[in-house]
Amino acid sequence: MAFLVGGAICCFGEALKCLFTKAGLNTDETKLAVCSTLIVITAILTGSGIFDKIAKHAGAGTAVPITGFANAVVSPAIEFKTEGLVLGVAANMFKIAGPVIVYGTVASVVYGIIYWITTLF
Repeated sequence: MAFLVGGAICCFGEALKCLFTKAGLNTDETKLAVCSTLIVITAILTGSGIFDKIAKHAGAGTAVPITGFANAVVSPAIEFKTEGLVLGVAANMFKIAGPVIVYGTVASVVYGIIYWITTLF
């Protein structure tokens, strides 16, 4: 099931890419539109409880990076909304995804510096 659902999500992303390309968007605009659309759809499905039902049957198939990340941000925000916007939603929104963002950013800077240094010689 994980393979089928993950593949279906990726196929849906490819269909969106074709749709946005036919609508006249250039390559960069198409990439942005596909990512944004998948994030919004995942956030809506997570908020309505549908994404969790899909994940229950699909397992890791819903962990396709863009949808898994959107779910990881929205789920804690929904869980802590009763505690208020600042101390609930804002403070807990990046509880799961925050370390990924921090370490990903730091790693990209370190790799960028290493690449830059190696191109000097």
